Amino acid sequence: MGRKQLTRIGLTLISFGVFLAVWQAVVHLGGYPAFILPPPQAVAQRLVSLVASGTLWRHVQVTLKEILAGLALGAVSATVLGYLLAHSPVAERLLTPYIVASQSVPTVAIAPLLVIWFGTGLLSKVLVCALIVFFPILVNTVVGLRSVSQNLRDLMRTLQANRWQMLWMLEVPAALPTLLAGLKVGATLAVIGAVVGEFVASDRGVGYLLKQGQQLYDTPLIFVGIGTLVVMAQALYGIVALAERGLLRWQKH
Repeated sequence: MGRKQLTRIGLTLISFGVFLAVWQAVVHLGGYPAFILPPPQAVAQRLVSLVASGTLWRHVQVTLKEILAGLALGAVSATVLGYLLAHSPVAERLLTPYIVASQSVPTVAIAPLLVIWFGTGLLSKVLVCALIVFFPILVNTVVGLRSVSQNLRDLMRTLQANRWQMLWMLEVPAALPTLLAGLKVGATLAVIGAVVGEFVASDRGVGYLLKQGQQLYDTPLIFVGIGTLVVMAQALYGIVALAERGLLRWQKH
């Protein structure tokens, strides 16, 4: 582990310690009851009890399945449609108004319809996740593919490259940085999508834990749920960032 990584970890730990100290000071000086703003130790105790009983992991598993499936579905469909829009002006003129219009409707308003149509199980939550990650990945796909130099395209044509060779040897490598940037955004948005779906109708998942905490005025449980979602989003973002570092290593040479 290099010095830069150690410095980054140290700064992260220091900032987290300062955050906890400020949190504790606000609770102490403000005299807030635990159901309004619990102290850090109350949240830590609630976290330990949930982990020890296995409750937290059971709910995390459900939400993680929804996130990964929704992210995969949204990313694949957005990439395929983005390729079509980037290469077909007719398809762009026909579909873009509907795609933009779909983004004007909040996902939280569409989620109840998906629950009615597809039930309260996994599928409706996956579709909510896919919808919320679809647009940013689609936009990045179109932008990335259109950023490919026309000179390089002409060069590939002179080498008699077919459509698949043009895609895998030129377009994908050239557009990959933009595509991965969209995927990083989508990875964090997928967490929001899963929680929105669980808020509408669910009996398990981290979103269900949050809803349960609200109904019972169990504020420490709400804080544990929020912290869990933050960790999941950070982990997914970090995984995509590591993949980006590996896939784009060739750019440094």
